[in-house]
Amino acid sequence: MEKVELLNGGSSSSYCNSSVAEEQSKSLTSIEADRSFEEYCDENNRLMEVNDDCDAGEVRDDEVGSLLEPQAVGKNIAFVQPNNHRRSDEPTELSFEKFPENHEEKLKRIKIENALDDSSTTQDEWRKFAKSEYGLINDDLRRKVWPLLIGVDPKLVDPAPSLEELNSHPEYNQVVLDVNRSLKRFPPGIPYEQRVALQDQLTVLILRVIIKYPHLKYYQGYHDVAITFLLVVGEEVAFHVMEILSTNHLVECMQETMEPTQRRLMFIYPLVRRENAALCDYLERSTVGTLFALPWYLTWFGHSLNSYRSVVRLYDYFLASDFLLPIYVTSAIVLYRQNEIFQEDCDMASLHCLLSQLPEDLPFEYLLKNAEELYRKYPPKLVEKDVENMIAKEKQQRLKEERDRERRKARSVAKPGGNSFIGRLFPHLPVTRRSVFVTTAFSILVGFCAYYYRAHLMPLSAIR
Repeated sequence: MEKVELLNGGSSSSYCNSSVAEEQSKSLTSIEADRSFEEYCDENNRLMEVNDDCDAGEVRDDEVGSLLEPQAVGKNIAFVQPNNHRRSDEPTELSFEKFPENHEEKLKRIKIENALDDSSTTQDEWRKFAKSEYGLINDDLRRKVWPLLIGVDPKLVDPAPSLEELNSHPEYNQVVLDVNRSLKRFPPGIPYEQRVALQDQLTVLILRVIIKYPHLKYYQGYHDVAITFLLVVGEEVAFHVMEILSTNHLVECMQETMEPTQRRLMFIYPLVRRENAALCDYLERSTVGTLFALPWYLTWFGHSLNSYRSVVRLYDYFLASDFLLPIYVTSAIVLYRQNEIFQEDCDMASLHCLLSQLPEDLPFEYLLKNAEELYRKYPPKLVEKDVENMIAKEKQQRLKEERDRERRKARSVAKPGGNSFIGRLFPHLPVTRRSVFVTTAFSILVGFCAYYYRAHLMPLSAIR
């Protein structure tokens, strides 16, 4: 299929200032460290049906225990303050409407534009712009600054191959399936031909990365990250951005199993415990686990938010930060929602369905500052030790439970009498393997003698 050129010279950047709808009710994965990547991907189709039950409040505890529900978030509501003092982090209705900049945003935009004109601007300065309030303001600036944040020169990019050159890859069908599901992530209202061109570009973008790095495994949700960069910086720059992220920020998510990702998600509990031990205890008693946060981490929240403005604001922050900042943001969200959590029943189903759906009015600028504070107070090395202690305690608990089961089993076997025929016949005889063997042999001997007597001796006595 020949690619159809997009508007404005074939660049997807013409849509970069637009809000993009998030695909709803698409299953991701369950975390099983001992399963292969292909196996856990195959499980997704089964999870999609139960997903809808969770959103409807009809899911059972045992179902949630092995599932990862995607987020079905409703339409955002615009809260516009009077006198045009709207903040960038406030939720807006999903649309292409451009809100006028407030005074602080305008000043920051001018500073970023001046920095772009200054060739001596350092990467640290770009990080400060991206992490500070309001982020990079708009996608026109993001298209120029995002590559600089991770060291990509837009002038030195490789041309994209055609889709026909890549369709023999074993992951091709799965990638196409996911791309077709991501229709709502594309700008609405564009002509069919242009949408098809964007879908083809997204498919090529993903396949180029996994072909160049065959040790990396594609996961469902990867396309949510790729499409964001495709829409902002275009397909050629997006490829170089994605290959850097895939070998750094996202590399743990692209392993043969999800064990590294599962371990990273465990960081949530030590962070919550250090800030609010009562909240952590409540979550642990519910056994809700960390599956609710898996799509947040895998997609940098791109799968779980309806507000495109919020997604790209988070991407500003994550590109300029340590790769674990999505975990710290997740912990900040859980801590922020503590009142909601305590109001829910302390069981897996209730809390999973609550936490897996992100509220529409999360104050992300506030949450990003909290996440930064958490990172400063509890650096990854400290949290890693907490996770190791958690794993050790869980292992000890499993061993203890196993020993208890073995002891109960041994007592039931060695119990005098028991419920067996031998136990009822000889109530004071210890039931051991040896006693069972002896009594069984004795029973066979008695039976044989009775049979012999009946068959041979009883007829003789009758003749006499």
